[in-house]
Amino acid sequence: MTELRMLSTSGILGYGFAEESLRIGMGREPHVIGADGGSTDPGPHYLGSGTSFCARLSVKRDLRLMLRAAVAARIPCIVGTAGGAGGAPHLADTASLVREIAREEGLSFRMALIHSEQDKGTIKRLAAQGRVRPLAGLPALDDATVDRAERIVAMMGPEPIARALDGGAQVILCGRASDPAQWAAPALRAGLPPAVAWYAGKMLECGAEPATPKEPDCLLVTLRPDHLECEPPNPIRRCTPLSVANFALHENASPIHHLEPGGMLDTEHVTFEPVTERAVRVSGMVWHPAETYTVKLEGVERAGHRAITICGTRDPILIGQVDEYLAAHRAKVQARAAAFGVPPEAYRMTVRTYGRDGVMGAWERAAGAAPHELGFIVEVLAESQAVANDVLAMARTSLLHADFPGRLCKEGNMAFPFSPSDIPLGPLFRFSVFHIAAPDDPYCLFPIEYETV
Repeated sequence: MTELRMLSTSGILGYGFAEESLRIGMGREPHVIGADGGSTDPGPHYLGSGTSFCARLSVKRDLRLMLRAAVAARIPCIVGTAGGAGGAPHLADTASLVREIAREEGLSFRMALIHSEQDKGTIKRLAAQGRVRPLAGLPALDDATVDRAERIVAMMGPEPIARALDGGAQVILCGRASDPAQWAAPALRAGLPPAVAWYAGKMLECGAEPATPKEPDCLLVTLRPDHLECEPPNPIRRCTPLSVANFALHENASPIHHLEPGGMLDTEHVTFEPVTERAVRVSGMVWHPAETYTVKLEGVERAGHRAITICGTRDPILIGQVDEYLAAHRAKVQARAAAFGVPPEAYRMTVRTYGRDGVMGAWERAAGAAPHELGFIVEVLAESQAVANDVLAMARTSLLHADFPGRLCKEGNMAFPFSPSDIPLGPLFRFSVFHIAAPDDPYCLFPIEYETV
């Protein structure tokens, strides 16, 4: 093809978009419609728990509009990283929503589910063969880490998605996928150059984020062999050279080298030219194929259970000596917990102080400013929920009632916005697998399951 048009509805499925934007975008006769469904931005909890960070009602609303539009136009609808994290339960839940919508709307289509949750034996085999290397300063992947993982997913490139299109799927739900891969796949399949295909994916992965004003909404990208054009369907938004160039820096360690499965997108010599007041042409990107095809692995393990309480004070005497007060509080909690048979190594207590350095911590540059009120989030992490709850109760009591020099108030030191004040958060997950793997081929870790809906 000499021209391919793709419509991204939003940055994350469930974030929403204007129905009028979808209507205008579909009027441009796109060849593909879709949305990325997930991210690691919300942290490891959702991969570990198997839940979505977007509300089911919101995801269903977005999916309904997209499926109706895709079926009416007879074009593919592709969702990347289904369910927020792309594991088996996330993919299953999204597929269930699609079937539910199809029943309600009377829609029929061929659907492909591309799985990305990994068998632990496969990951161990790759690691034993020296085909796994760590990222983010993590150690080499060993069997114990794999065994502890609650769930491990691999991040697919465009190849399994293109294979699903070859298999006649109109609706494709991907497990964990590289954000641009769902867009690069139809572009590569259409015969467009890899550099243009991948750059288009970088633009489409977050919907209207390359436009201004920024808000979840649709983006249309038109690809041609030597360039692409970005334009938001919504008339209140526009793409400018600055807004598009700014978004090109999104989520990358390097401003010009973007590593993806199968190679590296080089944007050093890219140019941004206005086509109209609302559209921008991008050209000059280069694709460098990798010698070895690799994919990223993401896995999480349980790190204990958490409980929190939230409170605040505007007592100027306490605020004036808050560091000493919190140090004394920590010592009192430790002593009391030990008296009840809970040693210090059995839990970890953190107090975040908002209004002083709750956001930046030790990096706070405005240290020393005198706030008129402070908010505290007290968090206790322990091996079991029961221990976390018990230690938190001791911490809350101490923070609320402890004496301090010059104290005038005769009751509680803190104001609590909620009752119950203690909030158990359940299991805490942490990323334990952030590694690069070299599979046998781009397809073997991503089996495809077809069905007629």
